[in-house]
Order: sequence, then C-alpha cells, then structure tokens
Amino acid sequence: MSGVVREPDGIPRCPWGMESAQMADYRAYHDTEWGLPVHGDDALFERMSLEAFQSGLSWITILRRRPGFRAAFDGFHIPKVARFTDADAERLLTDPGIIRNRAKIAATINNAKIADGLAPGELDDLIWCYAPDRAGRPVPRTVSDLQPTTPESTALSKDLKKRGFRFVGPTTAYAMMQACGLVNDHLAECHVRAAVEAAAG
Repeated sequence: MSGVVREPDGIPRCPWGMESAQMADYRAYHDTEWGLPVHGDDALFERMSLEAFQSGLSWITILRRRPGFRAAFDGFHIPKVARFTDADAERLLTDPGIIRNRAKIAATINNAKIADGLAPGELDDLIWCYAPDRAGRPVPRTVSDLQPTTPESTALSKDLKKRGFRFVGPTTAYAMMQACGLVNDHLAECHVRAAVEAAAG
C-alpha cells in the first residue's frame, strides 16, 4: 500500500488515514486536521510537545491521549506550563492520562520555560520561517516519496536546540512541520490535499 487507499468508503486517503474500525481516530485526524496550517505560540507548543512524546511510539497512542495531555499540561498554555515545578513533574509521572516518561515530561516543562522567554508570536515566526517554498516541492504520489527529515527540518531542529529546546530532533521537527502545515505531505490523489493547499494559499 504505497499510494492512496480507497477502501471501504471509496474516498482516496493517504494509507495511514484509511478507514477501519480500529483506525477511526486516524481517519478523522487525517481528514480534518493533519497538514492544515497551525499558527499561535500555544498551539505550536502543543504540537511540538505531542510530537516529542510520540518519539518511539505510534501517533495513535498520543492522539488518543490528547485530552489527557491537554488537561495535564493546562491546555499547553506556555506561561502556565513554564511555572511547573519539580512537584508538578512528579505529579505528572502518576497521571494515567499521559505518557509517563520522565525525560519527556522534563523536556516539555523546559521547552515551556524557553518559549515563555520569547516575545509574543516569536515561536510562531521561528517555526514558520523554516517552511520551504511550496512551489518548489514535488508532490508525493506514494509514501516512498516521503522522507523522515529534510534540510529544513534539520535546520529548524538545530535552531531550536541552540535556543535550549529539547526532544526536537530533525525527525520530530519534520513530523511537526507535516502536522502543522508547513509542508503538504498528503499524497497527490488524497482527497484532503487540495483543501490543505487552499488553506495555505
């Protein structure tokens, strides 16, 4: 399954967004969210944090826990998370609504502190300045056309790390770029691709 999938409802989707009883969460995320432009410091901080938690796990694991993550991290409101203490970190390690990984929890709190030191809108500008020229990117026709990293994601990762952000390697950075619409990696025949292009227009 390297191209779009049309079963069982006949609508062409990227393979990972195919419809099935087990993957309904993926289908909805694929159809209504993935690839659409995301702006706003808090919104991008949330995506950065969730992609970091996803490292080494399947995205569906994170997606199904997103309400729990939002509750645990005060809606990913940067100033609130930046004030989290060691006691908060210990509390989060007992929260069944999230992935209880000490290093990732610490990185999220650290990243909030770094982001809180930026001017309003600066995190948004920082991330989006690495969006490549859409006109210059080939349209992927199969999943084999997609790469786990790009020169832009590597540069974004390097910039974020230089500023003190953690768990923002090139692969994680590219997953965030895909999810937040900096690139459109819906396959050429996917029914969502045109909507994403229009939204980015």
